[in-house]
Amino acid sequence: MIDDTRDCLAHWLTRAGQLVSRYGLVVVLAWIGFGKYVKIESRVLIEHSPLMSWIYHVVSVTWVARGLGTMEIVAAFLIALRPLWPRASAAGSALAVLLFMGTLSFLFTTPGVVATHAAGLPVLSAQPGQFLLKDLVLIGVALWSLGESLAAAGFTRRGAVSRLIVDDGRTMIP
Repeated sequence: MIDDTRDCLAHWLTRAGQLVSRYGLVVVLAWIGFGKYVKIESRVLIEHSPLMSWIYHVVSVTWVARGLGTMEIVAAFLIALRPLWPRASAAGSALAVLLFMGTLSFLFTTPGVVATHAAGLPVLSAQPGQFLLKDLVLIGVALWSLGESLAAAGFTRRGAVSRLIVDDGRTMIP
């Protein structure tokens, strides 16, 4: 009886975590994407990036902000389609991974990320350091969503077991 309750609780918590992770990612991407239409926030980050600063010589700051915002909104919409269309969710998740990789690169190129050092370790500033660091968790959620969506769409290795096995050998999640 206690084992059944514990298994049920573990399953429920796992499922709740999956839903909060996926649709939390959807909300964050959409909200940030829509924000780029009313507030241009990425210029300071992009203009210091050796990989991306060239874009301002090709198109305007507003176009870049709205282009990124549109990609974030599209990624959010596609990820949200997971119950209906896992392949689309995988595409949206892959786009989110690319967007977060770009954002995480700013940790290494943007002035002011490190505010000071304590005990030999860098202490991140609130803006932009800690603001950028959150994308480490978001890229993890996007990678999980990509893998889970690909598995749901049938992209598994031939002959591989496509389910999660817990330590005692019982199947946890099909």
